[in-house]
Amino acid sequence: MIEERKAQSKPGYAMLLVLFLAQLAGTASIVFIHGPFVLKGVEVLFTGFVFVLWFGFFMVNPNEGRVLQLFGRYVGTEKSTGLHWANPLYSKKKVSLRVHNFESSQLKVNDLMGNPIEIAAVIVWKVVDTAEAIFEVDDYKEYVAIQSEAAIRNMATSFAYDDHGAGEISLRGNNNEIAEILKKEVQDRLGKAGVEVIEARISHLAYAPEIASAMLQRQQASAIVAARQQIVDGAVGMVELALQKLQEKQVVELDDERKAVMVSNLLVVLCGDKATQPVINTGTLYN
Repeated sequence: MIEERKAQSKPGYAMLLVLFLAQLAGTASIVFIHGPFVLKGVEVLFTGFVFVLWFGFFMVNPNEGRVLQLFGRYVGTEKSTGLHWANPLYSKKKVSLRVHNFESSQLKVNDLMGNPIEIAAVIVWKVVDTAEAIFEVDDYKEYVAIQSEAAIRNMATSFAYDDHGAGEISLRGNNNEIAEILKKEVQDRLGKAGVEVIEARISHLAYAPEIASAMLQRQQASAIVAARQQIVDGAVGMVELALQKLQEKQVVELDDERKAVMVSNLLVVLCGDKATQPVINTGTLYN
């Protein structure tokens, strides 16, 4: 595995001054100094050599790296911002170190329970090792896209869309936990490409159209059951409190049968989903 190392480049402005003086001296010697043919040849060669050295300058912008190669051999990476100079024979490939966003397409997969779902995610990443990004994979941007979608598919099949009260991690109910799991899944795949995953979050999550209607009814039924359970719990507490207050203040003496009737009536009033109609009993409970 090729690891990134710093390139041995020269400060650009210092080399600019040196080459300018050398070019000026070489040109002046050709024009003003007369001598043997051999000397003239040396002066011309020197001036031409200095001219070639001018092609060694390159600029590094903020959050950018330049990967230097000499005839296919990796020489190093320059990340320092500004003007630099290196061997003119070096190839200098630009690599962006900025933060990138990748949003996957909507993928159709089966969750842990076998239900078809649609899922998409946003991956925030950046290059941290330019040598691995350039030499370990063919195209690191395409590699990020393909491996990210593969990680999303694998993660989606490992969890259920909804826990349905089971208390387990689900895609819909545990956003932060799923985001951390997805980040680790993507990072494990992209580490060999010199890429660091900053954040990974689900951007779209839904049941597939063919089962969306049935699952919506199931969610509605679960919500109704949960609401009814809460209503019943509250009603029982209110009935218990009412009986306790009647007994403490000795408003009326109730036997077990009258308590049962009272509890029944109160539960009907408190738990019913429609307004109740009062009924006046002109007789007694036993008539």
